[in-house]
Amino acid sequence: MNGARPTRRTVLTLSAAAAAAGSLTAPNTAHAAGPRPGPDLRSILREIDPKRIETSVRRLAAFGTRHTLSSQTDSVRGIGAARDWIFERLQDYAATSEGRMTVELQSFVQPVSPRIPAPTTITNVIATLRGSVTPERIYVVTGHYDSRASDVLDAVSDAPGADDDASGVAVIMELARVLATRKPEATLVFAAVAGEEQGLYGSDHMAQRYKDAGADIQAMFSNDIVGTGDAHDGTRPDKRTVRLFVEGVPTSETAAQANTRRSVGGENDGPSRQLGRFVKEVEPDDMNVRVVWRRDRYLRGSDHISFLLRGYPAARFTEPRENFAHEHQDVRVEDGVQYGDLVEFCDFGYIARVARVNAATLWSLAQAPGTPRGVVIDTTQLTNETTLRWQLGTEPDLAGYEVLWRETTAPDWQHVVGVGKVAAVTIDLSKDNVFFGVRAVDTAGNRSPAAAPQPGS
Repeated sequence: MNGARPTRRTVLTLSAAAAAAGSLTAPNTAHAAGPRPGPDLRSILREIDPKRIETSVRRLAAFGTRHTLSSQTDSVRGIGAARDWIFERLQDYAATSEGRMTVELQSFVQPVSPRIPAPTTITNVIATLRGSVTPERIYVVTGHYDSRASDVLDAVSDAPGADDDASGVAVIMELARVLATRKPEATLVFAAVAGEEQGLYGSDHMAQRYKDAGADIQAMFSNDIVGTGDAHDGTRPDKRTVRLFVEGVPTSETAAQANTRRSVGGENDGPSRQLGRFVKEVEPDDMNVRVVWRRDRYLRGSDHISFLLRGYPAARFTEPRENFAHEHQDVRVEDGVQYGDLVEFCDFGYIARVARVNAATLWSLAQAPGTPRGVVIDTTQLTNETTLRWQLGTEPDLAGYEVLWRETTAPDWQHVVGVGKVAAVTIDLSKDNVFFGVRAVDTAGNRSPAAAPQPGS
């Protein structure tokens, strides 16, 4: 805000805030329930087809191996054949978009590294659906189309990679197919990235390209191992849950910035945590998003990390319980039991439900205003009031803003009050006692993710 104080401001007394929020002592249950999907989103969710997802998973597994070091010229087997098939399918979907969707092959040469024994060309397949109102605002969703066997350098053995990660690629392809015919207000990017198993190289290159271009990526989601809610290990299946891993203090922050965030209690209020809360609010009725407050699982990491490292909000979808005996294994039979990441272990209805979670999230984000920028909480004076400031958004249908708050021990927002189309507000509520957030609302009632304030003046 360049030190300038906004001229448009609202002052809410405690009683006014209470009237607007319903209560200052009990959660606003109407807010907690989340929005109901509108007709456009309901139509999108109905069109997601488990059979098409099955076709995609089976076709990807049929390439034998999609190892990053496998053949790039064989038309039948290897990562090159998979790359070309994905590219052709996405081009087919783009043809239905009336020019709004474009598809590209984003290639680069990865130098020698511990899992790359010789310089290797790595190619991401990226479909971009340009937004109709604020195209500069971007939301990205990925799956990685490379696979691996037990030996990470074995580019010869069969590695069908059905769950890891043909399932995630099938999700982004089905999203691209269904959404190509729509007109989201913001830009949506559907990417099949490569080189994940060798070191997140494809997504790392993609994220850096966006960073170099100054792209306004407001959310990124990786779909990695989303093939089944049944671990096939004797445990009870959980076919209505998908995990969403979200980090706390942003990976890109310096130690000083992280300490400042922690000093005001913001370790649970980073942009990725706010994404987790947003996804939970818009989840379809037939799925439970289990938000996990970690960057990723122990000893594991997915492509969202490449975006986190560059300061973008990002999170990872993955199934509720993995069967590690079946993952990253050469196809083999022991005592009559077949092992390997095979199509037979996938549940295409489950993958379709995960795709619907993604669709609800992306569409809700794209149709809402962008996340508020420059949100600060005035910490320069001893007072029992709270003053918040932010930058006014530029969306043509921006209706105003809402201030949210919750007890410091509560994981989710408990109260909300509308404050109008202003750039500052003073609320008769102590900043010492609660956590605050600010979100934008448009004329249709679509709401952005919340932004937590940073201390300022």
